[in-house]
Amino acid sequence: MKREIQIFFTALMFYTRVPVPKGVEFNKEYSKKSIKYLPLIGLFVGCFSALILTLMLTILPVSIAVTLSMIYSLLITSAFHEDGLADTADGFGGGWNKEKILLIMKDSTIGTYGAIALIMGLFLKFQLLVALVELPEANGIPTYYFILFVLLAGHSVSRLMPICTMITHEYARLNDDTSKLKSITPEGLKWTSPDFIFAFVLAVFPLFLFETPYVLLLIIPIYITKVILIRLFNKWIGGYTGDCLGAIQQICEIIFYLSIFLLWKYI
Repeated sequence: MKREIQIFFTALMFYTRVPVPKGVEFNKEYSKKSIKYLPLIGLFVGCFSALILTLMLTILPVSIAVTLSMIYSLLITSAFHEDGLADTADGFGGGWNKEKILLIMKDSTIGTYGAIALIMGLFLKFQLLVALVELPEANGIPTYYFILFVLLAGHSVSRLMPICTMITHEYARLNDDTSKLKSITPEGLKWTSPDFIFAFVLAVFPLFLFETPYVLLLIIPIYITKVILIRLFNKWIGGYTGDCLGAIQQICEIIFYLSIFLLWKYI
């Protein structure tokens, strides 16, 4: 039990800016295991984002409340995944071969492609969340519960897709000893491994809160998005990088919000 707590705090330390107990230090073995807690980190971020959004909706217009909720999620994660989206857009937008793409992605500065991807991604997420808040009550679910379920599921399910990517494809920087992700990439992770099953259960749990089986269909467009993205990455760089995983999470989160909006509005 103590070991699992240490692994969880390792995940919390790596994926968020939440303070952890002083005794928790980086451990290569724990870091490889901590990936299974990524959906739980998503649940944590989604829960508090929903709480802030719900509280702000009582005193502020929808657009401002959504903005403040998004700012919270960016601060608590230090824009971890958003940075990956921007770096991936820069790499694939400005590179013409594997070496150049990887070199650009490793550059800490942001370029035109990255800025555009980041701005448009956040803007689209903002618009979708506003639209979801303004949806009329459906299936008897009050607005504040609906938003809680949406943010919980959006943050958790989208974080499952990077884990799936680690199972289906290889890391593109295997020969790069300076890579941060190389030290946390789990070895031997498979669909049937206990760690993946644990992560899967954590990720899909919020979908059952909607009390309608149709919501489970939302896994399909999200997974298709993951497949399309990783096929692109595999074609150009022969696998994925940490930035690619961040891009997958961000785009899948947006696709989830878009899909659930269409489901709730038209089905």
